[in-house]
Amino acid sequence: MTFRTWQVHIVETSKFVIGDDERASSGTQAIGRAVLLLRLLASKPRTGVSLSELVGGSGLLKPTCRRILLALIEAGLAMQDDETRRYFLGAEAYVLGTIASERHGIHRLALEGVSRLARESGDAAFLQMRSAWSVVCLHREDGNYPLRSHVLAAGDRHPLGAGAGGLALLAALPDDDVEAAIASNAKLCRERYPMLTREVIRRLVRETRQRGYSMNRGLLFPGSWGMGMVVRDRQGRPDACLSLAAVESRMQPDRQPQLAQWLATEVETLERRANGVRSAGQDGLKPAGIEGVAASVRRDDTTEEIIA
Repeated sequence: MTFRTWQVHIVETSKFVIGDDERASSGTQAIGRAVLLLRLLASKPRTGVSLSELVGGSGLLKPTCRRILLALIEAGLAMQDDETRRYFLGAEAYVLGTIASERHGIHRLALEGVSRLARESGDAAFLQMRSAWSVVCLHREDGNYPLRSHVLAAGDRHPLGAGAGGLALLAALPDDDVEAAIASNAKLCRERYPMLTREVIRRLVRETRQRGYSMNRGLLFPGSWGMGMVVRDRQGRPDACLSLAAVESRMQPDRQPQLAQWLATEVETLERRANGVRSAGQDGLKPAGIEGVAASVRRDDTTEEIIA
């Protein structure tokens, strides 16, 4: 695999002046489009993305998409494979991400716990992080059970409320933010997640808060179930989550208490590593022991048909 290399010159200036509102609006739009393309590239870090896929995923015209890609390549934020003609994130994206990890470095701290979850459960374990009104999968670790759920991979981005991880994060937000997230993602949900109506999302949020962890019973993909639990930062903000995914038969009520207990243990360990020891009970979406989890599972049986 051969990549094009580019000479990048960074010019520093003390001022950046926008002549009028129209130019400012145009500049903001261009930045938004570039970020959208970068996110599409990040969604397929191994295989890369073709130009036609970028056009389809962004809704941009082909010439506009190509022009922005050239600018990203010149900045080192993107690159194109000379043989396959597919586009990837560039070296500068890695540099910026590495620098940002000093402040948002939960990925490194969570790897051991995600691996342990996969070993203990035998199923797929994930670390996901909130980004505005979306949730992004940062890491996936597969267990040894031969039947696996393959609906989520590192780099995938979904609206808050979609999947076990996105639901755990959404339910941990204040009510005003929940409504803001629902409103912001309304168009996306109508187009790509029609099962996630406003009423369904609100009901799932209520149930997640009552239960202490989220449950996705094949709502997005039939037969693929998930469980998620929020991870909070030092200020108590829900910025990340740990989750498990398995085929339906592996996440029935008789097994849910054990899975939830494993999740709770790893969430507490990760929070302690990332934030130091915090006061007990700060996390409102953490089960208070195996008996509390078992009780919530029994209550949850009555709602299974509604949300499945």
